[in-house]
Amino acid sequence: MPLTCVIDVGMIPGRYTYLPINSPLICGESMKVLVAVKRVVDYNVKVRAKADGSDVDLNNVKMAINPFCEIAVEEAVRLKEAGTATEVVAVSIGDKACQEQIRTALALGADRGIQVETEGGVEPLVVAKLLKGVIEKEQPQLVILGKQSIDGDNNQTGQMLGALTNMAQGTFASEVAIDGDKVNVTREVDGGLQTVSLNLPAIVTTDLRLNEPRYASLPNIMKAKKKPLDVHTPADLGVEVKAHLTTLKVEPPAERQAGSMVESVEQLADKLKDEAKVIS
Repeated sequence: MPLTCVIDVGMIPGRYTYLPINSPLICGESMKVLVAVKRVVDYNVKVRAKADGSDVDLNNVKMAINPFCEIAVEEAVRLKEAGTATEVVAVSIGDKACQEQIRTALALGADRGIQVETEGGVEPLVVAKLLKGVIEKEQPQLVILGKQSIDGDNNQTGQMLGALTNMAQGTFASEVAIDGDKVNVTREVDGGLQTVSLNLPAIVTTDLRLNEPRYASLPNIMKAKKKPLDVHTPADLGVEVKAHLTTLKVEPPAERQAGSMVESVEQLADKLKDEAKVIS
């Protein structure tokens, strides 16, 4: 059993926690966690394409934190509550409207926010380059991102960021545990679960089963308005924002036809052969 030390974490009077002696707090080191959050259409909203097919119609549409990013914020806050992390920084890339999602992350428990101000949609590669610039300024020991966003569904930014920063990465995390100067990440893979041990600093992307995010309370929402939020430009980070992809057309998926009931296996076989033409 590893040696432990008991300290008063100062969150609840009379509440104590046991920490390994190689914990950053025991060793006198600070552990900063950087969490990326993205502004997306709320997952409860039915998305519609514009009439001209040029883009998604965002007029009067409710926006929210990307659900996977919300899980990332929750995991970072839990690390802080456990006494493992000492500071949680939420960063978002976009126009001024994305400050709403940063403030939500602050209400959920992040300590301060950073906005990298850009106009229009930003591709995953550019996002990764901008996050790399923030990492170079902030020097976090752990970076947590959602594995993908529900708008683009690209699942690219975390991996690109790992390649650009040369940091170890654990993707699709269903469990995260800090162990001294390492982080053990249990990953969800096709064959089941895989656990990898990464040297810090490291990048982790979150899967759905990692945790269940909390709701922001009204007092914390009010406190979040007073927490610091810095604004940077891509030029501040030494990054040129340019598009590599062109959207040709946005259209809704084809409507699915209603199914029909069959009375026998023979009738099903006939329909598969004559109507669906999937068997011969």
